[in-house]
Amino acid sequence: MPNTLADSIKQKLPLLFLLLISVSWGFYYQGEHWLNDYGVANVEWLYLIDALLVLPLLCFICIKDKKQAAIKAAVLCSLAVLVGSYIIPAQSKLVWHYLESGRYLLVALFLLFELAAVLTVYLAIRSALKQQAEPDLAISQPIERLLGKGITADILAFETRLWTYLLFASKIKPAQFQGDKHFSYHVKDGAQTNAQGFILLIALELPLVHLFLHFAWSPLAANIVSGLTLFSLMFFIAEYRAMAIRPVSIGAEHIYIRYGIFNRRIIPLANIFVIRRHKGYVTRSSDSKRYNFAGEPNIAIELRQADDKITYLYLGLDQPQAFIDCVQFNMQCNQNKD
Repeated sequence: MPNTLADSIKQKLPLLFLLLISVSWGFYYQGEHWLNDYGVANVEWLYLIDALLVLPLLCFICIKDKKQAAIKAAVLCSLAVLVGSYIIPAQSKLVWHYLESGRYLLVALFLLFELAAVLTVYLAIRSALKQQAEPDLAISQPIERLLGKGITADILAFETRLWTYLLFASKIKPAQFQGDKHFSYHVKDGAQTNAQGFILLIALELPLVHLFLHFAWSPLAANIVSGLTLFSLMFFIAEYRAMAIRPVSIGAEHIYIRYGIFNRRIIPLANIFVIRRHKGYVTRSSDSKRYNFAGEPNIAIELRQADDKITYLYLGLDQPQAFIDCVQFNMQCNQNKD
């Protein structure tokens, strides 16, 4: 755990360095004080050294994967050039005018690379789904081969899962998922019906709000709000479709917790201390996690050892007692084997 935390902090150092030099050099260039000889010594090469020499070196030092380091260096240096175009006074720019033009080419190349990567991932996922492979692994494995494991891969996997259930939900069946017994949660307290209501509400209000903001505020504000609303609509549609397809499953030695399109959680049966029926509202806390769309959770699980700081899990399933009985039976079988 300490190594993971140290690596995570180390990977964020280039971004923190960019923020630091942006603020400090911004203060240097924008003010008139003794540091810059009261505006006379605003030379661009001072910021240039930090932004285009120290920053990429720091990326390669802090990030083990050289491919990721190169991509991150290109992105951060492009941001640094953008920041420099604002903080460096116009009369002090000599090379910076060329860099400002060059960054657009760099961004275009980066987007082209990302598009090729996304297309590769898409084709791999589509092929795996056609072969009736485990959907979660069909999504995560191509991404992890490309980016490795980490927060970036988790975010991209979530986004890919959104598009997968938005476009290819009909190609996925609950029986394809890992586990011997599968349990649903979309019927409990009308969870899927509520999601359908939100979808209709968002779809109806989208054109009305767009027209109101367009004439009452500005076309730009209307486009921004409509774009964000459209993304939330796509999220709800994907979530609605995933609810009835993506189950919570029990295997011989693990529980696979899947809820909507969010990343799954795998719990070893050996790590379960207590599993029982639950009634009542569950307040938010740092050591508990709720998997429940509507109403109150009906299953409580206490772990022997915390899983990513989580000790208590609360689930809302359509058949809570059948789930509990199945978990307890598998736990008893595993104990008898030992």
